[in-house]
Amino acid sequence: MYLNKAIIIGNLTRDPELRSLPSGVKVCSFSLATNRVWKDKNGAKQESADYHNVVVFGRQAETVAQYMKKGNSMLVEGRIQTRSWDDKTSGEKKYRTEIVADRTQFGPKGSGDAVGSMNGSKVASESKNEDVDTIEYPEEDINPEDIPF
Repeated sequence: MYLNKAIIIGNLTRDPELRSLPSGVKVCSFSLATNRVWKDKNGAKQESADYHNVVVFGRQAETVAQYMKKGNSMLVEGRIQTRSWDDKTSGEKKYRTEIVADRTQFGPKGSGDAVGSMNGSKVASESKNEDVDTIEYPEEDINPEDIPF
């Protein structure tokens, strides 16, 4: 059995670029940054950032290009693919590894801390001090005989 699956949560490093294939299919490319923090042998805090090239197709590409911009957080789920081509100017073979997204999910609005605000949505909403729309349910019990079907 084989599995090629990538799931990342990060921040866009640049605004998404929307293009069209000759067939008319929309293609959106962007880059996500992820980071990790750990302590080394001496107990000192270390940080590292990784940058991931992402490509998304179709209607989802249009949506990403319309609503996302540099700094927004996003979850991307897809497969890793490496493509190659011959450079027109130098003639040498070039390679690019990217995540071809099957699914994208926008992170919380106006937050730079993707992981912290996705895990602690209560903290994110409290910091904004804005009213949240709530659903008001009827207080009386529902009688099954009142349902028309």
